[in-house]
Amino acid sequence: MSSRTRSSLRSLAALASVASLSIGVAACGGGNDNETGGTAAGKPVSGKKGGTLTLVSSGDVDNKLDPGYSYYQFDFILDNDLHRMLYRYKPTDTTKPSPDLAAGPAQISPDGKTVTVKIKHGIKFSPPVNREVTAADVKYAIERDFLPQVGNGYAGAYWNDIQGVKAFTSGGAKEISGITTPDKYTLQIKLTRPTAAVVVGAMALPGTAPVPKEYAQKYDKGKISTYGQHLVTTGPYMVQNNSKGEITGYQPGKRIVLVRNPNWDPKTDFRPAYVDKIIVDEGNDPTVGNRKVLNGQSMIANQPDMPPPPAILKSVTTGSQKSQFIPGPFTGRFRYIALNTTIKPFDNINVRKAISAAMDRNALRLAFGGPAVGGIPTHFLPPGMAGFEEAGGMAGPGYDFLRNPNGDTQLATEYMKKAGYPSGKYTGKQKFLMVTDSAANQRKVAETALATFQKLGFKINFRAVTRDTMYSKFCGVPKSKTAICPSVGWLKDFADPQTMLDPTFNGKNIIQTNNSNWPQLNVPAINAAMEKAKTINDLAARAKAWAEIDRMVTAQAPGVLWLWDKGPSLMSKNVNGVLNQANAAWDLSYISLK
Repeated sequence: MSSRTRSSLRSLAALASVASLSIGVAACGGGNDNETGGTAAGKPVSGKKGGTLTLVSSGDVDNKLDPGYSYYQFDFILDNDLHRMLYRYKPTDTTKPSPDLAAGPAQISPDGKTVTVKIKHGIKFSPPVNREVTAADVKYAIERDFLPQVGNGYAGAYWNDIQGVKAFTSGGAKEISGITTPDKYTLQIKLTRPTAAVVVGAMALPGTAPVPKEYAQKYDKGKISTYGQHLVTTGPYMVQNNSKGEITGYQPGKRIVLVRNPNWDPKTDFRPAYVDKIIVDEGNDPTVGNRKVLNGQSMIANQPDMPPPPAILKSVTTGSQKSQFIPGPFTGRFRYIALNTTIKPFDNINVRKAISAAMDRNALRLAFGGPAVGGIPTHFLPPGMAGFEEAGGMAGPGYDFLRNPNGDTQLATEYMKKAGYPSGKYTGKQKFLMVTDSAANQRKVAETALATFQKLGFKINFRAVTRDTMYSKFCGVPKSKTAICPSVGWLKDFADPQTMLDPTFNGKNIIQTNNSNWPQLNVPAINAAMEKAKTINDLAARAKAWAEIDRMVTAQAPGVLWLWDKGPSLMSKNVNGVLNQANAAWDLSYISLK
């Protein structure tokens, strides 16, 4: 998930381990195990029922409440509590999700081409549907993920090997033949390649939240689905609506109101769902909004789109409001300055290494908020990700151009000379387009980086635009010929390393719009290694294979790595805040009021 905030921050999930030909997604069980919370500042939290919690936000959800479209960390925060996906991450889960709608672990056939999932009995849709959920509702949910009207961003990446997908997406079939329901509570998926591991990993994403076909199909017609405006849910909460099922609790860009789902049965769920109502208060200035949370009651700040500004971070990490600050875990996101490898001289690996060597990456982090916002990377796979340790852990593979986080001018000069510039600086006349996110923190990072490019002799056409424009007009559009994108990053879809490296550095994934391989890296050996690694289902072997790919990508210096994100979050004094360790964001169903 790109760090644009549909993209900002996608999040979630972690690939479950393959054991005894099944995905081991739950030693944690699927019933009500009376779990009382996750971790707030690393400590268990107990809660009491009742009250209204307000999530203070700057922006709006990106999905218009449709779980099939959801692909942004903010969306996922709400999806976790509105829906029962097949698998869901408890607050303390990091790499293995627990069965949610699923009754137990997914079963994988010996050849890695068949996945079977049993779902729980007695789960019901919210009003006005009210009936029991069946496996057919999950089948339709996955099928609609491939509809252009829904616009799902990951189905094609993780489920494209399901038999019959091509016939369905081309209009030659009304259903996906590889998804069947042998009985009311069984979902079976047949694959063309042994890619079951990633297929099951993606089952913790909102695209598996059940959708009743007889109710939703009429909303899925036309150019854009309007199902989100008539949403039904299966989790402990629903969006406030009227007797006709029309959403009344959503005013785009202003407010979302979640109320209890009367059809939710806590006996079938591990979520405690403490508060009675959740209000999302949108359109807040980040500085004003964070201060409102610190000085108010029953509020939490929406970290994905309203992270604490540096000044507030400094005060809450040392002052009297320290107890209202949760440092947060590593999010599973890297941020970097992408260098377009199709534009000279950035097609020269030594020029790219010189830029990384010269950059004061600690200064970039300070511009963004300092050590509280994360660590300085030594390779792309972040902490908490399968393959991270195999790729070198915190120390990384040891490449010299990433050795000094404060920059190494002498090494940068040596690399520029190797690239054919005897003076150690770029001497060409070309002016390079550099497009940054105009948000305050992001722009400060870009301006800090700009000084280094100029010291190396590069003439820069510096442009600051909104995040949406940065991706839709420049960095995500190869024909724009944007040479430098200093504000890009990628957040895991789930903790499988394929989700971090394949969308971002596989040459086969370079597309003309909404491109996320921003450096347009296209190295045949890397592309081939990725295609081979996708078919490995053994967890240990898979981690090792993707760790080697991580080393290969890092060696290419496709950009300047400067942050492995953490998720610092703020809350009011009377809030028992709980962060989901897999999503590195608030877990609303576990938060309670004091």
